[in-house]
Amino acid sequence: MRRFVLLFLCATALLHPLSAQRVQLPVEVIKDRWGVNHIYARNEHDLFFAQGYLAAQDRLFQLEMWRRQATGTVAELLGPQEVKRDIGTRLFRYRTGGANGTLDQELSHYHPRGPQIVRAFVEGINAYIAEILKTPEKLPFEFRVLNTKPGFWTPEVVISRHQGLLGNVRDELNYGRLVKLIGPEKLRSLQWFHPVASPAEPDLTLHVNGDELFQPILGLYEAFRLPLKFQGRATKADEDEAQTDAYFDTEKQYVGSNNWVLAGNKSSSGYPMLANDPHRAQSTPSLRYWVHLHAPGWNVIGAGEPTLPGVSIGHNDYGAWGLTIFETDNEDLLVYETNPKNPNQYRYKGKWAPLTIRTETIPVKGGAPVTVELKYTRHGPVVFEDKAAHKAYAIRAGWLERGCAPYLASLRMNQSRSWAEFRQACTYSRIPGENMIWAGRPLAGKATEPNGTIGWQAVGLSPIRKNFSGLVPVPGDGRFEWGGYLPIQQLPNKLNPPEGYVVTANNNLTPVNFPNRNAIGWTWAAPSRAHRIEEVLGEGKRQNLVDFMALQADYLSIPARTLVPLLTHLASSENRTEQALSYLRKWDFRLNPESVAAAIYVAWEGQLKKAVYEAQVPQNARPYLRSLPSKRIIDALLVPTPARDSLLLTSLDRAVAELTARLGNDMDDWSYGQRKNKHITITHPLSDLVDKAMQQRINLGPVARGGYGETVNATANDLNQTHGASFRILVDTEDWDKTLGINSPGQSGDPDSPHYGDLFPLWAENGYFPVFFSREKIQSVAERTMLIRP
Repeated sequence: MRRFVLLFLCATALLHPLSAQRVQLPVEVIKDRWGVNHIYARNEHDLFFAQGYLAAQDRLFQLEMWRRQATGTVAELLGPQEVKRDIGTRLFRYRTGGANGTLDQELSHYHPRGPQIVRAFVEGINAYIAEILKTPEKLPFEFRVLNTKPGFWTPEVVISRHQGLLGNVRDELNYGRLVKLIGPEKLRSLQWFHPVASPAEPDLTLHVNGDELFQPILGLYEAFRLPLKFQGRATKADEDEAQTDAYFDTEKQYVGSNNWVLAGNKSSSGYPMLANDPHRAQSTPSLRYWVHLHAPGWNVIGAGEPTLPGVSIGHNDYGAWGLTIFETDNEDLLVYETNPKNPNQYRYKGKWAPLTIRTETIPVKGGAPVTVELKYTRHGPVVFEDKAAHKAYAIRAGWLERGCAPYLASLRMNQSRSWAEFRQACTYSRIPGENMIWAGRPLAGKATEPNGTIGWQAVGLSPIRKNFSGLVPVPGDGRFEWGGYLPIQQLPNKLNPPEGYVVTANNNLTPVNFPNRNAIGWTWAAPSRAHRIEEVLGEGKRQNLVDFMALQADYLSIPARTLVPLLTHLASSENRTEQALSYLRKWDFRLNPESVAAAIYVAWEGQLKKAVYEAQVPQNARPYLRSLPSKRIIDALLVPTPARDSLLLTSLDRAVAELTARLGNDMDDWSYGQRKNKHITITHPLSDLVDKAMQQRINLGPVARGGYGETVNATANDLNQTHGASFRILVDTEDWDKTLGINSPGQSGDPDSPHYGDLFPLWAENGYFPVFFSREKIQSVAERTMLIRP
């Protein structure tokens, strides 16, 4: 590890000549008043060293938890209840076999100088850790509470897949169970698989014993995917199962994003514009981390995850880019017959093949180390063995291939100078499946694009399945194999479409006749957010950044606009229900925090969903299909019958009773956004382990919120908002200094920092800070300057 020096200068020191000092201290960092580090380095190594160093300075505990999850050493910190997680992590660990040079091959996938970049980034993280360990009393409070210290990083931690948005294997298992219980036709009528070319699609034929699927087959897989908990005790097994289902269901429903690009001939400035707001779990610290990287060959600003070098969403001197989830299916659950005489053999193509077995020892706090056997078929990790039935279950995970570290291929995008270069960079982005969009400034001397370029390229690892859909478990005996991966440039894409914009919001954008249909997903987000964005962009008005701000904050509910008119000619004999109807009849369908009608509508929609679900989903299927797509709900309610009208009013009766119990008798007090209704409170994961004074420092809220899961400003469907856009970016390519952004609750994860929660109030009001790009503008908002010598 190289020696380094870090000096702090007050902002006023920028008034004095620093040229001589810069020769000696080549990395200069200007931290602006919103906590964003603008890094100026003299070479690439020092740039990424500084990025790692500063990420560790701001997010040390977050990085330590990432390191432990990536290395399967959580039980060493939190005790026996985390052994299962560590087994799962080690079972699914990406192994490069670094001794024979394949680690460098893996790192080179993400950038031609990926090995040097990642190692410099890790070197910077470790430099900060070495520094802080000299004064352990200065460690963030989490280390003191848990009586631990941060460990050093390796490149293998950076390329871990443990927190990626991966695949659909849980759905696959549940679909297999549902086919056994209710049949494929009924399942297709309840779930919204699309696009389909015929009623028989997708293929849900079950080629395995469905009776054997009702076992805890995915326990190890789920264990390493779940978020960490710090209660200091293990929960009961039945509580674990319920919490596991709730977590994965919520993640499936609300992890998404909006993005859009607008052509220059549709914008007020005449230049392309871009907007992006990823929807992930609301937490402290934030998942995202803003940074500005400036060195020879590099000038990029935006945000990624603090654990990764580079910028995954942002802009450089030439263009801006953003992402949303595109549904790919890179996981399959395979079922094998095992040898009754030797359970470590499985049948493949008519012969017995040996399992590969690895032995690992897991350190456990407060207990003896646990030694485990990790087993693998030719397709992937074995997650469950049914020894009585002589069966083994393994997951074929495409993301265990080379080049599948989430978001790391953004390094190539960071240096793209045109749509062609950006699209080429996209071919290296394998995990997660994403809708990548680009807004490029006009290129000098290119008369064919006087207004710049907008484009969309779907990316992701997409296995080609020639004889099965990938939606239910299949035998692992060699009959159901992958035929390689679909080249990324064959995934859906657009360049300068005639409508003048591209909108993606996790909705389906794939045509019915898409080749290799089984290579991509069959279920997508409801199209409400995308339709609302398209509606606004298609109004014919030239858009500016103020318009984009309003659109990212938009609370109009398209489902409300569809369902509320169904009440127009109905009347209730219940006075309070009739009063609620009067609010809805005068409503503009916007879920604003101050709206009473919004509170009534959301409670009513919830009751309607529950009623339709109970009417349509058989009792035995409910553990495996815990909700219906909103399309199925709305389709059922659009059929006019007396029973439908009765259901509309009965559900409104129930909504009124629900709100009365929670908000009181006075309907005028039923504003949607309030502590007892729609709000956000962010609770630090160690909150239960500290005193009240510390809780007040580390927990944030409550503050009132608006919207819900199907508004553009997506705030999830729970009363305390768990998901949504904690990070936003708006770009007008005419002037990079006009860029706007936000990151809630703040750039730092340390409550001793002024940037721990300083952005939370601004975010709660759907506000932004200026994301300056030019040095002159950055210096005008400098909080302090740091000089680093790697």
